[in-house]
Amino acid sequence: MARPDPMALAVDAAWAYQGCTFPNPAVGAAVTDASGKILAVAAHEKAGGPHAEVLALQQAFALLTSDTAILELKDSGAIHDYLLSNHNSCFTTCTIHVTLEPCAHHGKTPSCARLLAGVRIGRVIYTAADPNGEAAGGASILNDAGITVEHTPSKAADDLLFPFVQWQTKPFVTFKWAQRLDGTIDGGIISGSESRRFVHTMRDAADLLVIGGNTVRTDRPTLDARMVAGKAPDILILSKRDDFDRTIPLFSVPGRKVMIAADLTVIDRYRNVLVEGGPGMFEAVQSRCDMYLCFVAPSSGGTIRFLQQPQQFEIRHLSRSGEDVKQWMVNG
Repeated sequence: MARPDPMALAVDAAWAYQGCTFPNPAVGAAVTDASGKILAVAAHEKAGGPHAEVLALQQAFALLTSDTAILELKDSGAIHDYLLSNHNSCFTTCTIHVTLEPCAHHGKTPSCARLLAGVRIGRVIYTAADPNGEAAGGASILNDAGITVEHTPSKAADDLLFPFVQWQTKPFVTFKWAQRLDGTIDGGIISGSESRRFVHTMRDAADLLVIGGNTVRTDRPTLDARMVAGKAPDILILSKRDDFDRTIPLFSVPGRKVMIAADLTVIDRYRNVLVEGGPGMFEAVQSRCDMYLCFVAPSSGGTIRFLQQPQQFEIRHLSRSGEDVKQWMVNG
């Protein structure tokens, strides 16, 4: 039986956090031993947290050395320091497969390239060069340290990096919806708890959430990230009428700006934009959407279907989200 492709595992791991890492990119990493056996697979989960390389090395170190104390560490700097002090050359025959060039700079977390050089990793394979000038240069640091480095570009890596590349210069807009197998979207809660938690994580990472006026009037939502104890993004209510009941919960979230407008020009003030809605909102914002996220629940019922007109999508990634299917798509 063929062994799984470690880079494909790294890509899948990164997609599990796509939309949740702003302003950082979604990145995955896998560590293999000299025989190619998978030792660890990890992904960057949230800006300010450990990068994918750090989490993968942390897991691999515990496996290789039986020193599980490192698994108690959550802070990236603490994990770096532990690995640098205790690696004892356990990684010299290992390879780390990363979807993005290891970062060169010390920002909210230390440099991954310097960590990999410091623990004397045997080889580094990465698929995408870092497009961020501030963080780029990791491959040079590794080469200068005598580490074998291989750059293997791929469409899968480019697809994964698409949001990060775009929001360097202009807003990136994601449209999210949930539907049943029959395409219906009405009649109560549709997606499972894991999918709803993921959406709250996306809200926590977004700087603007766009919603339709009728949804606000009917559902009276809060539109926060309470399921993950996260922040609530600013809100744009797309509506031609400003007749909203200001006791609706979304208006009273501290630190949030709520804007009401008949067009989408407000989007240009932001970088990571999440849109939630149904068929009417889809038609209203489609010209500004860059990527789509659809949760398909294993059920049927309801009367309103999401797409009223034929629409062709290209699936970028497909995975499970609890009992739901999670589909990341772009226009076909």
